Amino acid sequence: MERKKFSWGVVIGLALLGFSRSTGWALNKGLSFPLLSSYTESAFIKGTILALEGFIGILIPPLLGYYSDTLRSKHGRRRPFIMIGGLLAGIAVLMIYTSYALGVPLAGFALTLAVFYFSMHIYTAQFRALMPDTIESGERGKASGVITLFEWAGNLFLFGLAGFLIAKAVAETGESESIKALAQTPYLKIPFIVTSLFLIGAALFVYFVVREPKAPEIMEDESLVNYLKSIVTNRDFLKFYAAQTLWWMSFEFVAIFLYGILAFILHGSASEENVKAVTSLGLYLMALFNVTVLLGALPGGLIYDKIGRRLSIIVGGIVFALPQLWGWFIKTQTQIVIALALAGLGWGILMVASYPVIGDLLTQYEKEAFTGRYYGFFEATRSLPVLLAGTIGGAIVDLAGGNYRVLFPIGAIMVLVAMPMIWSMKNLRWARNDPGNNSPCLDFVFCFYLCSGL
Repeated sequence: MERKKFSWGVVIGLALLGFSRSTGWALNKGLSFPLLSSYTESAFIKGTILALEGFIGILIPPLLGYYSDTLRSKHGRRRPFIMIGGLLAGIAVLMIYTSYALGVPLAGFALTLAVFYFSMHIYTAQFRALMPDTIESGERGKASGVITLFEWAGNLFLFGLAGFLIAKAVAETGESESIKALAQTPYLKIPFIVTSLFLIGAALFVYFVVREPKAPEIMEDESLVNYLKSIVTNRDFLKFYAAQTLWWMSFEFVAIFLYGILAFILHGSASEENVKAVTSLGLYLMALFNVTVLLGALPGGLIYDKIGRRLSIIVGGIVFALPQLWGWFIKTQTQIVIALALAGLGWGILMVASYPVIGDLLTQYEKEAFTGRYYGFFEATRSLPVLLAGTIGGAIVDLAGGNYRVLFPIGAIMVLVAMPMIWSMKNLRWARNDPGNNSPCLDFVFCFYLCSGL
């Protein structure tokens, strides 16, 4: 398979694409829940609507990732999907704002969210596959670190922008409820317009500037059925996908219901009034979380290439899970800030360490021509938790009498359950400089971790 030399230009191009996509997802995470609260107070209904992203993400990336592997075009295998998806996603963002501003019914607003989710997932697998397509295995940790840094910087930018605009709207209107104040000013449209420009601009930039390597000759192509079957029969892929589903489920429990969690802890219930009252705080906390994610991502790529694949994932997972265990006992805003900041450090390490794993496994199994389909399934296992966390998390909260705090310990347990799966992955033991290979000392440490009940 043809490879390009390591190119910072390609990495930066992919990083900019990641930045733009993150502004889109941050817009969804930051504003969709408060806007939906204008229609209904039911955690189950809001969670189910937001879970449409998970349903679409389960279906579209694996299918389009598979077909992008087989595409033979002068424009490349990945770039056509990236351009089409980016353009449609930019338009869909403007549709979301327009539908809310026009006061369409809940079903119409939910439909615009679904169009946005579909557009974003048109090029999810292709965005992920471009990195291993163009970067050699030994340098993927470094590239992953830069791309992850830009992705979470996109989150930070959007959350910071929205928080600033809300504060400005509150000061001008005197309205105590954040979203209501924002809706009374022209400022509500700004995050949507900015996000739309980023999505369209970055997609066009990658399409016209980034060059893909020549498509490899596929001697024995997998059928769609065999491709899906190979994931189930190959234990390394199955363990990683299962583990990733668990830690993303933990993340989505907090991300989807953050406003409800804040309203419950600080005000005693997640009523529409209380949710809107904490919207500004929620945006700033999301920004803080992303700052610490960036701090965790900075050394994350180096950790991945230096201390090994398994160990770097486990370090990140434990650092992410422990603050969530503490979350059950949190009562004040200061404690919330500390917990989310610490969790962000672990999440940054975990994200950087987990991104290159599929590419490295494909290298190990000599399936590097199939990065699109396997990263498509990679993204599906990130979308499945959105579907499950939205519906199951909302149902759990309703069954718990509106107690959003219960999502913290449940999420922590899921992350800790995932760690033994990663440690037992045979072909993730050895990659260049992986000290986790045949290390009785580290095996003893991990066994102690399991037995200690962490």
